[in-house]
Amino acid sequence: MKKRDFLIAGTALIGGTWLWQTWRSPSSNSISKDSAIALDLDIDSTKATKKYSIMKTEDEWKQILTPEQFRVLRKHGTERAFTSPLDKEYSKGTYNCAGCDLPLFTSDTKFNSGTGWPSFFQPIEGAIATTVDNSFFMKRVEVHCSRCGGHLGHVFNDGPKPTGQRYCMNGVSLKFIPS
Repeated sequence: MKKRDFLIAGTALIGGTWLWQTWRSPSSNSISKDSAIALDLDIDSTKATKKYSIMKTEDEWKQILTPEQFRVLRKHGTERAFTSPLDKEYSKGTYNCAGCDLPLFTSDTKFNSGTGWPSFFQPIEGAIATTVDNSFFMKRVEVHCSRCGGHLGHVFNDGPKPTGQRYCMNGVSLKFIPS
């Protein structure tokens, strides 16, 4: 197989996968606005579609968050693996939302997943909300702060007992409060 044929086949495979994922996932118009935590704005970006206890404009968020925190919490970004000092933080305390200071996880539920991001096997009850994330040609469960809607990371079913879940969080979206 020539290099050109290989590149064409690879491009066709990626494009076909994207089309298939787009076709089989429900359109954002059919998702209930009350259950869609990740949909903060309507299609025109003029009206909020989900009400949170703490809601701010983009400019207000930019005033209180660092540029990296804004990119992750408000624009659903991901920090580079192994860059957060919270990945290796094992002191007693609480991990709060960097956007609104809501307690999300306790140090008792933190574990070393080896992924390069702070990982927990269980959130504080009522602290998080989840939505389905179909980006990057896969289906993942996205984790958000239940009070401000900030993007925290994703949850996977490959964690330790007792829950079997791995809440893989962006360290920049968290603030550690020692006890």
